[in-house]
Amino acid sequence: MKIIIINGPNLNLLGKREPEIYGSASFEDYFRDLQLKYKTIELSYFQSNVEGEIIDKIHEVGFDYNGIVLNAAAYTHTSVGIGDAVKGIETPVVEIHISNIHAREDFRHKSFIAPNAKGVIFGFGLKGYDLAIESFI
Repeated sequence: MKIIIINGPNLNLLGKREPEIYGSASFEDYFRDLQLKYKTIELSYFQSNVEGEIIDKIHEVGFDYNGIVLNAAAYTHTSVGIGDAVKGIETPVVEIHISNIHAREDFRHKSFIAPNAKGVIFGFGLKGYDLAIESFI
């Protein structure tokens, strides 16, 4: 089974950025823990602050992988292009957010990804990535 985690803008700052919202662990450290936990899964990770690179990665893996865990971060609420990329592929996508997006600013309540996603997980911190992976098993 092949699953990729795709993280969007500013998630490279996890562990440094707003730890009261996002926690104090870096994603790289957390990803190593995921790889140890899910040894039977070919788990990969991609992060970009650039919308087009995220779309390109979705296109690249969207017909060959068993699942995509997508935290498009702020692009979730602004990118018709990422939403269309998810709609255009065969691989199922689970949209994820570390924070409870409905407890934050109003603009974060709209997702261009969710209508084409297998499901949406938010508000469980980094544990949401585990939940998304489990949904593909």
